[in-house]
Amino acid sequence: MPHSESSHTYPSLELASNLLLTSGLTIAVAESCTGGLLGGALTDVSGSSAYMLGGVIAYNDSVKRRLLSVPAELILEHGAVSEACAIAMARGVVELMGADIGVSVTGISGPLGGTATKPVGTTFIALSAAAGLRVERFLWDGSRAENRARSVDAALAIVADYLANRNIGSIEKRHLAKRD
Repeated sequence: MPHSESSHTYPSLELASNLLLTSGLTIAVAESCTGGLLGGALTDVSGSSAYMLGGVIAYNDSVKRRLLSVPAELILEHGAVSEACAIAMARGVVELMGADIGVSVTGISGPLGGTATKPVGTTFIALSAAAGLRVERFLWDGSRAENRARSVDAALAIVADYLANRNIGSIEKRHLAKRD
């Protein structure tokens, strides 16, 4: 059983790590608002080199465009914090890294940056795999650190759900979650 050295507790980490290890599949991450926390959590687990290929911290839109091939027009039309951008980031990291699974996180962690249509806490997480795409929307209501941690755990839960059920789910599946 993999062991995590993480100083932060992510409830979904052990399950996601175990399923990744037993599946034989590889994963890569594309992160914006989490700034490397997802990749950090995955690599905190002993044995993660068997499945973790790497990641991109695409905090700036120019990195999303250059490294992840997110079209500039997509960002202009939908914004960097959008379902469309999350999907493009997940697809882009699969292509860049040659991974079986790509997971992306883009959002507004706060306390600044929110708008009426995209308030602080708005986060999109996408998973891209051969089976298709899954994207979910969350609205966290915690501090910056809490919002980022919740985003990491949500991404890990999405990975675990995909691997446990071998079902990508519908691209129409979205959650609006408020957590205490």
